Amino acid sequence: MKGCFIQPLSKTHREWAIKLVKKYWKSEKIITRGKIHHIDKLPGFVALEGSVPVGLVIYNIENKECEIITLNSLKENKGIGTELISAVKKIAITESCRRLWLITTNDNIPALYFYQKRGFRIAAVYPGSIKEYRKFKPEIPTTGINGIPIRDEIELEIIL
Repeated sequence: MKGCFIQPLSKTHREWAIKLVKKYWKSEKIITRGKIHHIDKLPGFVALEGSVPVGLVIYNIENKECEIITLNSLKENKGIGTELISAVKKIAITESCRRLWLITTNDNIPALYFYQKRGFRIAAVYPGSIKEYRKFKPEIPTTGINGIPIRDEIELEIIL
């Protein structure tokens, strides 16, 4: 990630972050394990190339566990996502969290590959959970990457 700098998400980049999340998740609400997260109220980190944002991670710490809510890299294969995860992992350790975890959906094979390559393990699968979430967030598409039906949540974790 040559030339990039990771910094805590501040007011300066909050509006950009909200627009980015809306672009990729169709809303600033993210649902994981039945909980609705409002990303405008959560901490995060932004990756900057000069003064230009090129990556974002939003996280939430609760009950000594740190959940990655969203992760985006606008330049693939440059180490941006890996550096953003490292920043969150450092915070989780500082806050004495037991684990770092996240949710992805069954269609997101690239994410499953990415996270497992960085030490995350599959901790649980929640079959059919996405159908329920569409009641609260109808903009969740029925099909995802490569036409795979979006049905299930997959939980990945690193024990700290």
